[in-house]
Amino acid sequence: MSGFRIESSWKEQLQSELTKDYMNNLRNYLSTELKNKKIIYPRPPEIFNAFNLTPFKRTKVVIIGQDPYHGPGQAHGLCFSVRPNVKPPPSLVNIYKEIKQDLKIEPPSHGHLEFWAKQGVLLLNSVLTVEHSKAGSHRGKGWETFTDRVVQILNEKKQGLVFILWGRDAQKKGAQIDRKKHLVLESAHPSPFSATKFFGNHHFSKANRYLIKQNEAPINWALPEIKDLPN
Repeated sequence: MSGFRIESSWKEQLQSELTKDYMNNLRNYLSTELKNKKIIYPRPPEIFNAFNLTPFKRTKVVIIGQDPYHGPGQAHGLCFSVRPNVKPPPSLVNIYKEIKQDLKIEPPSHGHLEFWAKQGVLLLNSVLTVEHSKAGSHRGKGWETFTDRVVQILNEKKQGLVFILWGRDAQKKGAQIDRKKHLVLESAHPSPFSATKFFGNHHFSKANRYLIKQNEAPINWALPEIKDLPN
């Protein structure tokens, strides 16, 4: 997509997908919306942030979200994550509670998950853009087809991944995953509406145990404070 940067190993995997008619239509749609002064999240350079921070070759864990946050200053291209110094949203607060229950890790004061992404956790939303204050406004524009293809490529071309699927939307997207090749962890969504069924899933410790069995380094789920984050 012209004007949007995507990391080279992902670009190699997705080159044919990026030039399909539906992606050209999506690119034109986004360009028109921006020309009409619509506010789109995340900013165009960050739309493919999940791929840029987690190259195809380094992907070990895949967490699938829904849409980007639609409030100002929040979305930056990673599902469930917000920019530094932005208050963690309710779903992320519940994710932190589960990590504390599972691994005895205290939650950080922020909601910036780039530290996970750089370790090989692909934080993939099903839909990669949204209009300001209009949740779900870019559903049905083509992103779902694109991210379905991403999941398909990961499923087919890699071995021993951990797919973490919270809620029905993520589980539907993950239905194609070969569970003989990969570990698939499913539970309710961490939203406050379903969190009672989310808590106690132990997905973080289960993911690490599986990675160790695959001779992969486990994920350090303990997020440093912003001032301590590596460059």
